[in-house]
Amino acid sequence: MFKVAIDTHWQLRRADGTPLVPRLTALLVGIQRSGTLAAACRSAGLTYRYAWGLLREGERAFGRSLVESQRGRGARLTALGERLAWADQRIAARLAPMLDSLASEVEVEIERVLSQTRPALRLQASHGFAVETLRQFLVDREIPIDLKYRTSDEVLGALIERQCDLIGLHLPIGELEAAAAAHYAARIGADWRLIHLATRRQGLIVAPGNPKRIRGPADLRRKGLRFVNRQPGSGTRLLFDLVLQQAGLDARAIEGYENAEYTHAAVAAYVGSGMADAGFGLEVPARRFGLGFVPLLSERYFFLCREELLAEPAMQDFLALLGNAELRAKIARLPGYDPSHAGRIESAREAFGAPRARAAHRR
Repeated sequence: MFKVAIDTHWQLRRADGTPLVPRLTALLVGIQRSGTLAAACRSAGLTYRYAWGLLREGERAFGRSLVESQRGRGARLTALGERLAWADQRIAARLAPMLDSLASEVEVEIERVLSQTRPALRLQASHGFAVETLRQFLVDREIPIDLKYRTSDEVLGALIERQCDLIGLHLPIGELEAAAAAHYAARIGADWRLIHLATRRQGLIVAPGNPKRIRGPADLRRKGLRFVNRQPGSGTRLLFDLVLQQAGLDARAIEGYENAEYTHAAVAAYVGSGMADAGFGLEVPARRFGLGFVPLLSERYFFLCREELLAEPAMQDFLALLGNAELRAKIARLPGYDPSHAGRIESAREAFGAPRARAAHRR
């Protein structure tokens, strides 16, 4: 099986179209993460002398310094250097899930031509880091999976229309569970089954050290405090609206409520770049970007499929994989994730408190 890798790449160009200091942003990201030029050189595969040349060339082009050297304390990016480094991470965070989906599609198409084996499972899922880990685990073992990342509302429609074999969704644990489940319940088929993957933590992503002292949703109403949200139709947007409703808060009082990003990582990068003071999302990207995190609730992430699929060989292999100790260990290392019940199956209608299924689900 061939593996397809699609990476994000962007480039600054001068007015005449010529590239402006190639590899500069990778070096700046390395300095931002490590705090030293030497470590950044190692991660970017550059010599120390060449890296200094890149920095000097960039500073001449911009007319401003990019890095401040601190005696005995390594190197620190200037405001301009920080903007460039965060721009790189925002681009990657926003596009990575889309590119992963495309890579998966291309892999499956190539495998379909080259191999006579059974077709890949078609999975459409709300983006999450356990799913991301699962996909890479499958790819490393040359197990084909046709994965598309879409919003929660979109994946439900896809399963109803048989455009995929299984979907990935999430529901909060606790007081908000019934309200969130009610949003989906009428669309849950009578013969659908729920397969657990992991629990995970959602909360407020804030700047390092939480300088605005944001403790909960009520603080988001403060004048001058900027927020970044997830896009309409996503399960996380629905969840945040329920959090506001529970707290008796009006979304219109939150500056930036309509500002939307399409992934948890993009929300974190938006906050990290200084464009917002807080966002709502998972703990994983907050920790990866060195940001603060205020936990608000836990939720279950799971798959839904028709009962008939459970007997298929490809699905049997998939279920066995969910019990793999190595996979569970990888997921458990994600901040806020717990895969203890991965692979457990239950009735989807019972989990969602679904009413009598509509005829559309029996297509």
